[in-house]
Parts: sequence; C-alpha cells; structure tokens
Amino acid sequence: MIERYTRPRMKAIWDLRHKYEIWLQVELLACEALEKAGRAPRGVTARIRRRAKVNPERIAAIEKVVKHDVIAFLESLAGSVGKDVRFLHNGLTSSDVVDTSLAVQMAEALDLILADLKELLTVLKRRAYEHRETIMVGRSHGIHGEPISFGFKLAIWYEEVQRHLTRLQAVREEIAVGKLSGAMGTFAHQGPEVEVYVCKKLGLKPDPVSNQVVQRDRHAAYLTALALLAASIEKFATEIRHLQRTEVLEAEEYFSAGQKGSSAMPHKRNPIASENLCGLARVVRANSLAAMENVSLWHERDISHSSVERVIIPDSTILADYMLVRLTELIRTLLVYPSRMKQNLELTGGLIYSQRLLLELVERGAQRKAAYEAVQRCAMEAWKGHGGFQDLVSKDQLVTKYLSPARIAACFDPKHYLRHLGKIYQRVFGTSRRGR
Repeated sequence: MIERYTRPRMKAIWDLRHKYEIWLQVELLACEALEKAGRAPRGVTARIRRRAKVNPERIAAIEKVVKHDVIAFLESLAGSVGKDVRFLHNGLTSSDVVDTSLAVQMAEALDLILADLKELLTVLKRRAYEHRETIMVGRSHGIHGEPISFGFKLAIWYEEVQRHLTRLQAVREEIAVGKLSGAMGTFAHQGPEVEVYVCKKLGLKPDPVSNQVVQRDRHAAYLTALALLAASIEKFATEIRHLQRTEVLEAEEYFSAGQKGSSAMPHKRNPIASENLCGLARVVRANSLAAMENVSLWHERDISHSSVERVIIPDSTILADYMLVRLTELIRTLLVYPSRMKQNLELTGGLIYSQRLLLELVERGAQRKAAYEAVQRCAMEAWKGHGGFQDLVSKDQLVTKYLSPARIAACFDPKHYLRHLGKIYQRVFGTSRRGR
C-alpha cells in the first residue's frame, strides 16, 4: 500500500544510486577545491567528472570483498576514471563523504515533507471554513461537554500542523550541515576552506566543529520532529475513527464505489485509512528512540549509528511523506454529517447547557454553591429519565427565582457558544476569510 501513496521522488532520494551520485559530487567538489588552491592539477576535476561512472552493482561486488562501502565506491571509480582517481578522497575520511551526503538526502526528503504539510494546511483551512458553523457537541473524557463546531476542531488541527511546519523548517536548517574535516575533525590534512567550498556548492553550511562525524543530536532532532508529526497525525486519525463509530457517526472516511469493508460482513464501512495512520505512527515514534540512542558514540566516533540510520532515516521520511499524503486525501474527501451532529448534540436533552445556566444564575445574584446544587440536582433527575433538563430547571424554585422563562430558554441556544469563532479564526488564519 505504501507503493500506492509514496511519490517516486521520495523513494528515489534513498535509492543507492542517488546516494552514490551524491558521494561522487562530494568527492568532485573537494577535488575542485584542491584544484583551485593549486593542490591538484588543473583540469583534473573536469576529466574525472566526464569519465566517472556510478555502478551500484560493481560497488556491491567490491564491498563483499573489502567490507567497506566507501572504499568499494572509490575502487569502483578507478575502472572508469583511471589514474586520476588518486586525486579523489585527498585528506578526507569516509564520514566526510557519508555524513555530508546524508545531510543532502535528509534536506531533500524534508523539502518534500514540507511541501506535503503546506498542502495539508490548505485542505484543513478550506474545510475549517466550510464547517465553521457546523455545530456539534464537544466531548471531555468521551462525555458530552458543550457545543463546538466541526470547523473549530479543524482549526485546532490547522494550528498544530502549522507548528509542525515551523518546527521542521528549523530542523531542516539544523540538519543541512556538512563536514570535510578529516579523520578526527581537526583538518589535519587539508584546511577548512575545502569544507566551506564543498558545503556552499551543495547548499549546506559547514559544521562549526565536528570530530570524525557530524554529531548525532542533529539527526535525533530530525527523527524526533518526524515522530512528533506522526503523533499529531495519529491524533487526527484517532478522532476520525471515534467520529466514525456507529454510535456516533458524525464523520466518515470516504467509501469508494466497489470498496469492501469486510470479507465476512458486507455492511461494514471501516476507517481503514485512519487505522493505517495510527499504526504507522508507532513505527516513526520507535525510530526516533533509536535516533536518540545513536547520539552516544565512543570517543571521536564508532559505527554503531551507521546500521541504524540506514533503516530509520529512509523509513521515517518515506512514512512521513506517505502519511501526510494519505491524511490530506482523507480530510479532503471526509464525509461530514451535520444532521447526525445535531442529533447527538440533543442526545442528553440539554444537559450540555448546564454551565451556561449556572453562570447565568450567578450573574443574576444567586450564590454559586446554591446555584450549582440546583442545576446539578435537575441534571441528575434528567439523567435518571425523570424529565427533560429544560423542563426541570423551569420548575426549580431557585432557578425561577433568578431567571425568567425567556432567560432560561436563551441558556439553551447552541449558537451562543460560537459567538467568538470569528476572533479565533482570525488568530489562526489571519485576515484571509477562505481556504483555497
């Protein structure tokens, strides 16, 4: 199913050939920097660039023997580059190539995820305005609380996604660093100018200080930000799953023609997309824990992080891309049932207006304790089925002492609860009145 939703470009970022092509670019730029400094023959970089061929199969065959991927990569180039290959990897260590290239890939992946987030924001905004006045009951502990609107719920999601966008933009800056500082990070065999040159050409910043590797707190921040995003996606999907329950059925995933919900029960219409998203969020969260455990390495480096990153970084970025695309389509096509929302809103016979009634009594001069007890007494009688809540409070001596029938009736108007939505929407969406 991931094949269906993940765009080829995200998969291509983590393709072995693409990784080796970036490795080659790092090596060529480093050679070019040395050439410009007079430390390599003039024209050598251009010759290597013309002749170099990336051959993943050949690299894999050599790696089986040498048990080292960067050495295998360099040896594979010798066949097409010839003697000039000696000008590659001059003063570099493997992590100079690997970490710098990984930064490029992570930035490329995050650019796609940021684009996904912007598309999700567009859809959320449009649907938030579409359902700005669609009244439904708000729930606390799963119990009916007070009226809200479905658009209000979506506005909360929009603001949360906006925070993820801001957070991931910052993370992109943090991860887009390269290092070509040598085996211990001291530039022992070439100066910082090579690092500066290569990073600028790749759209990266030089890591201010590194040992043999770029420090893995950067990568942990990246994976943690993706885990936070996945957590929010799970939150949204869980809400949709609850709203689709038969007893609630206020919203529902789009059910396409020919779709089947169960091999045994033909009537089933299941929230499969939401359930899928909830499950995948667990994978992204688990990967963030592995990234945190990668932060602690022995001395100037070991390679315990390397095997882990080959799994968790491609997987988490591919999953985040997939999850965002699927969630966006889910919300775009989500079926919303205002009539069912209205029916559920009235399910408790007006009990959800108890706070409004309490505050109105206090405002009119009643003592809060006495007012609370009177409203609660009527509410508990309504719970027991001894009458409608509005009828009961209309007969209560304390309530009628302070409130006229018209004021009591006004307390049961759900539109009262939406009167500040305009200001809330302005806070969230700014001055624009509609999503596109």
